Amino acid sequence: MEDMKVLMLGWELPPHNSGGLGVSCLNLARALARRGVEIDFIMPYRTIDTNIDFMNILSATNFLPPASINGSAYDHTNLSRQNIPTTHGKNISIREIQHVYQDYIKTYLTNHHPDIIHAHDWLTFEAGVLAKNTTHAPLIAHVHATEYDRSGAHAGNPLIHAIERAGLLAADEIFAVSNSTRNLIHDTYQIPFDKISTVYNALDESYDPKSYHLDHSLYKYVDHAKKSGYHIVSTVGRFTAQKGLQNLLRGAALALTKNPKIIFIFAGDGEENSELINLAASLGIAHSVIFTGFVRGQKLRDIYALSDVFVMSSISEPFGLTALEAASHGDALILTRESGVSEVLRSALTYNFWDERKLADEILAVTSYPALLSTLRSAAHQEYRHLSWDKVADKCFKVYNNITGITKP
Repeated sequence: MEDMKVLMLGWELPPHNSGGLGVSCLNLARALARRGVEIDFIMPYRTIDTNIDFMNILSATNFLPPASINGSAYDHTNLSRQNIPTTHGKNISIREIQHVYQDYIKTYLTNHHPDIIHAHDWLTFEAGVLAKNTTHAPLIAHVHATEYDRSGAHAGNPLIHAIERAGLLAADEIFAVSNSTRNLIHDTYQIPFDKISTVYNALDESYDPKSYHLDHSLYKYVDHAKKSGYHIVSTVGRFTAQKGLQNLLRGAALALTKNPKIIFIFAGDGEENSELINLAASLGIAHSVIFTGFVRGQKLRDIYALSDVFVMSSISEPFGLTALEAASHGDALILTRESGVSEVLRSALTYNFWDERKLADEILAVTSYPALLSTLRSAAHQEYRHLSWDKVADKCFKVYNNITGITKP
């Protein structure tokens, strides 16, 4: 019997990814391939140095990947902004790229007939609906984040809401990365619960402890501070309204009034970068906050390894892969109750994103009581290990078989 053929529609893959979307797509595809699934993954940009041999990667354009430019997959507030360079020296908007992407799908489908169409997030939903209408193959809409999440729980972009709604209504099945996202899809877009499955993410398989070593000689300042009794509290992500970083800075300021021996590391970049730096200065805590800029790879893992505590301060976070990454490096976790990952990492301390006093109290507790810090570190490290991409793939594969009405090994 032939392998299950899946047309997977995505927008980014490592190393040209701006966040967790590309990481999730890569790991899920790899785990599905281990089950014998044959995947054609369509990218909007040309691929560079991916070293991926378990699926076919096809590029809809020859444009440069945007993650190599500004660390952001797209600008959801203004889709007509001209910000993506092409090989012809002209800039092109995200919306224009989506149209070219759909044209490529039309051509692709003249010679291919997938068993399943699996579209990741709103960026590819229109192409997914097109592919479904052309082939009559079942469509899965995989929701890693909604426009409600990206806008920081504000109104968001009405065009994106319309695209999301149309894609979710047309889909035969919807994968949500957490129960909170499942509820949000139901409440916001009036999609029946029986059409939405919760499919949690897992840790990036490249995070093999044996492949990582922290070179302490590169971080003498931080090492000296830790030997002098300081604790390191970090956060990693895009500097956007969604991430609640202004609330985190104000919580940090409250904690520092009680315990000045804390260093906060903010790793990332985004439209709030200057605003956050100015806020740290106005709060009088600039000397206790390190802004690293956008990091990936070894430097990102170094931040986790140097940290004692990792904080996810998101106003709305469908899942939150960075929490799993931090847990794998032995960090204690403080997560907002608005994060999906808190559903699976139950040992973490939690708070509501707006409750800066509660956040400060939790930071103070973890940095003041060694036994609590040790317990939280150990518990988080044990919990993340129960999640695996093979389990995720098993659930997805079961849905594949159910909605196609066929069974393939």
